[in-house]
Amino acid sequence: MSIRVLVADDQALVRAGFRKILEADAEIEVVGEAADGLEAVDRARELEPDVVLMDIRMPGLDGIAATRQLAAEMREGPRVLVLTTFGLEEYVYEALRAGASGFLLKDVPPEQLLGAVHVVARGDALLDPAITRAVIEEFASKPAVRRELAGRLEELTPRERDVFGLVARGLSNAEIARELVVSEGTVKTHVAHLLLKLGLRDRVQAVIYAYESGAVQPGA
Repeated sequence: MSIRVLVADDQALVRAGFRKILEADAEIEVVGEAADGLEAVDRARELEPDVVLMDIRMPGLDGIAATRQLAAEMREGPRVLVLTTFGLEEYVYEALRAGASGFLLKDVPPEQLLGAVHVVARGDALLDPAITRAVIEEFASKPAVRRELAGRLEELTPRERDVFGLVARGLSNAEIARELVVSEGTVKTHVAHLLLKLGLRDRVQAVIYAYESGAVQPGA
C-alpha cells in the first residue's frame, strides 16, 4: 500500500520538484498539490493523504495556521511535514506546537526527503536532526509553564517519567534503550503508554508537552 502525499507550496516549480523526487519512490504516490494554506486544508479533506508536505510561508492561510486547522479538524488526519528555509527557525517551534510531526529544510538531499516521508507516515516523529534539537531548545522557553500540564505528569510511572525526559531531549528509542539499559521493545511500550496517558499523538507533541509543563528546561 502506497503512502499518499499532498504537496503544499506557493511556488509551482518547487511543487514540481518535490513531485518528481517523491514519485521516484515506488511506495509513494503524490495525490495532489496546493498553492496556499486554504487549498491545502481543502485538498487534505478531499484527498485524505497520509502525509502533507507543508510550506510555512504561503499567501492567505500560512502553513502553521493550516497545520493547526488540520490537527483540530482531522484527529485521524494526515501527518504534516513542515518545509522551511534557513532564517525561518522562529516559525518551526510554532509549527510543532500546531501539530506538525516534524520539519525539513527545503534543500535537503532527495534521499532525506523520501526517508522523512516514510518516517512520519508510519507514525514516528522527525526529531533526530541536530537542527530540530537546537530549534526546540532555543524556542521552548517562550511559552509560560502551564501548571495543569505539570499536574498530569503524576499519572506516569517513575520509569515512564525517565523515558519521557529522554524523549524530550530528542533521543531515539535505540538511544533511550542504551541509556536505560533495557530493550528497544520495552522503550516502545513505555513511549506508547505515556503518550496515551497524556493524550498525545506522537513524540513531537511529547517534546512540546515536556517544555510547556516545565518538566524539561531549555538547554538542560
